[in-house]
Amino acid sequence: MVFLSQLGPMAEFALFSAIKVAAVIAVTLFMVSYLVFAERKIAAAVQDRLGPNRVGPFGLLQPLADAVKALLKEEFTPANVRVVYYWLAPVIVMVPSLLVIAVIPFGSQLGAQKMVIADLNVGILYTFGIASLGVYGIVLAGYGSNSKYPFIGGLRAGAQMISYEVAMTLSVVPAFMLVGDLNLSAVVEHQAGGVLRWLAIQQPLAFLIFLATAFAETNRLPFDMPEAEQELAGGYNVEYSSIKFALFFMAEYANMIAVSAMIVTLFLGGWTLPWFGLDLPAQEGEWLKGLVHLGIFLAKVILLLLFFVWVRWMWPRLRYDQLMGLAWKRLVPLAAANIVITALWLWWRA
Repeated sequence: MVFLSQLGPMAEFALFSAIKVAAVIAVTLFMVSYLVFAERKIAAAVQDRLGPNRVGPFGLLQPLADAVKALLKEEFTPANVRVVYYWLAPVIVMVPSLLVIAVIPFGSQLGAQKMVIADLNVGILYTFGIASLGVYGIVLAGYGSNSKYPFIGGLRAGAQMISYEVAMTLSVVPAFMLVGDLNLSAVVEHQAGGVLRWLAIQQPLAFLIFLATAFAETNRLPFDMPEAEQELAGGYNVEYSSIKFALFFMAEYANMIAVSAMIVTLFLGGWTLPWFGLDLPAQEGEWLKGLVHLGIFLAKVILLLLFFVWVRWMWPRLRYDQLMGLAWKRLVPLAAANIVITALWLWWRA
């Protein structure tokens, strides 16, 4: 505490920001590891298998074994690839998924510190701007591999993700019209005070459209056309191995965590839980309340992640024409109509 008192405001801000960045990245990577483990166990249960059960008690050390394997495998670059793009693609895919989490309020306060890395007043614009960069990595992976199946997967990904980004962006406009602020912390505060204030209740169509587009943006079934193992043998990452393949794999699950955190923040009340009087911001020094808010947020995110996993192993894949038709003929018109209806309702109420 004496050390902190000797720091200037800027130095203290930089120190606590660095601590929050390190903590968020560590928690995200830990969740990625055990989300993969959870998916393998759930898939095994659906298919009447055992799943990972050899490494550690109940197989709980399997993620550690997988990480060691990825790091120690031979780093092989095929002779025919476009080397610069081939090496750059995994990084471009992984980094945006971590940057998106920077503006998500994952709690109220711990002491005097807000539980958000960057409390931007245009947080949602930052989120969509950064998230849209991920498609470039996938397209570069398909192009840089200089191979037929990865190239087809990259083209599919570009068309799919750009199409569903339109529907996703339009879907959140009515929610922000109700809140009157683009700051994500303000969105959470708007939803405090009761379940009926959650934007999933006030804007159910926007919530459902955003949820559907979240599956498409993370390339999860029934929208996993960029990979489509039965058709493309894995899609854009066919030519990758070792740590570069692991980066693609980790990016998919990190994107799931980021988009689940966005859904919780935008539509499910964020870190609030109305029933036990925990929906108000924690005051300075109320560490226990701040930790409870953090736990509430993580619990909601984990439940959404389990829903993502369940859908993968229960729903069939759409055909590509069905996938694109759903975006442009259904979701985009519905999202646009929802904006008009919400605007008219707000005008009438005023």
